[in-house]
Amino acid sequence: MLKKTVRKIDRVFTAFEDWSLFLSVCIALTVAMANVLLRKLTNDVNLYWSDEVVRKTIYFSTYVGCIVAVRGRSLIRIDALPQMIPGLKKPLALFAHVVTLVFAGAMVYLGWTMTVMMYEDQYARTASLQIPEWIFYAVLPVMGAMMFFRTLIIMVEDLKEGAVG
Repeated sequence: MLKKTVRKIDRVFTAFEDWSLFLSVCIALTVAMANVLLRKLTNDVNLYWSDEVVRKTIYFSTYVGCIVAVRGRSLIRIDALPQMIPGLKKPLALFAHVVTLVFAGAMVYLGWTMTVMMYEDQYARTASLQIPEWIFYAVLPVMGAMMFFRTLIIMVEDLKEGAVG
């Protein structure tokens, strides 16, 4: 029952990650291209808000990309040392997972704190579009929680396979 629930959550997370990254890149590309074309073809029409949109979508895709990196086991880790001393492979893998869990926990705590702070500040809005900043900060605790969950899944898989422990 637990395994089935974890798989379902994993599928939902995967769909969210993949589609949100696809859409954010499409939005950034479309807005940036539209602004460049308007500037070059008209000489006086400019989308004053395009830089802000591109910046915020890159911000979003960076943090969602961290979750995808955990899913794909693509995070930076100590690689040369376990190859030279094979006995260190399991402890270093466990250390990498624990560090990732600590980082994800910090992102949840600090992200939540900053989100609440921005929510309480009625003047914290983006410069051009006047979107409340707390919406963008809310990505941090969500990313941290998803990263924590994904790391736990990978740790359990590694324990079952004997890669950690």
